[in-house]
Parts: sequence; structure tokens; C-alpha cells
Amino acid sequence: MDITWLSSLLLGVGCFALGYLISVRHLAHIFVSGRVAKDSSVVDGNKKNQPKEPLEIEMLADILDDFKMVLVVRNDLKMGKGKIAVQCSHATLGLYNKLLHWAPKALNRWEMCGQVKVVVKIENEEDLLVLQERAKALNLPTHIDDGRTQIAPNSRTVMAILGPADMVDEVTGGLKLL
Repeated sequence: MDITWLSSLLLGVGCFALGYLISVRHLAHIFVSGRVAKDSSVVDGNKKNQPKEPLEIEMLADILDDFKMVLVVRNDLKMGKGKIAVQCSHATLGLYNKLLHWAPKALNRWEMCGQVKVVVKIENEEDLLVLQERAKALNLPTHIDDGRTQIAPNSRTVMAILGPADMVDEVTGGLKLL
């Protein structure tokens, strides 16, 4: 009699845990697929686009574990390795500082994932801006850094994008590593 009761209890706890995991995964899929709309603007380097509510990735940070940052470098500018490193650092810090105020949970999730950063290349500014629009459509924050030395002033050099790995891959997955 005791073994039947214990087996039933363990089966019930197992079913509860399985149901919980499925519901969390289902909620994550709803957020990722964009079926839940938030009225918040995406961080895009323009200070007047400050969100009124927390960014959507703040909510995703509560339910998704795998966050990463991708740095998209313009290949047509022919920057040297040192210049690329500096511009990537500027873009990383620019996005980090924005998220520090607007999406600290997302930033913390990214840090807990080991601060994953991937550097890819894109052919020109027009393609970079198209990529930024794709990120905006997914409510992913971006920051584009402008060059000031070695290249024409105000040249858009590198875009940083941060969010759940699957969503970031939807935007940058087709690009080649630098």
C-alpha cells in the first residue's frame, strides 16, 4: 500500500514538473515568435527612442537562458585589425550602457551566459541598416557605433545586437565570421 502511494506521488510530481517545463517553453515560444506585442521602442543609438516600458528582452531574460551579443562589422571600410577591435569595443560598451538602464535583467542573463560575443562581417552600410531594421522588427536592442578616426567621420562601423541566441541568429545567422 505504501509503495503504491509513493509511486502515485512521484508520478504526480513528475507530471507537474513536465507540465511546468512545457508551459515555460511554450511561453518562451510565444515571446520569441512575436505573438506578444509590447509597446516599447528598440534601442537603436538614438537617445529620443527611450522605451517607456521595459524592453521585451527583459521579460525573455526571465524565461530563456541562452543570450549572446553579435558584433556586425562593415567590411567595405577596410579597417585595420586594431581599428576593428576599438570599434567593436565602442559598440559593445554603447549597447551595454543602454541596457544597464533599460534592460538590466537581459544584461545580467547575458553576463551569466559568459558574455558570449560573436563577430561577423557585412558588406556595406545599406546592408547594416537593413539588418538593424530586422532586429527592430524582433524588438532586439542594437547600437551602431560611428567612426571618428582613420575613416570618414560619422561612418557607421559596427552594430552590436544582444538578445536570446535564437532570436539574434534570426537576424545575423546568415553572416560569415570575421
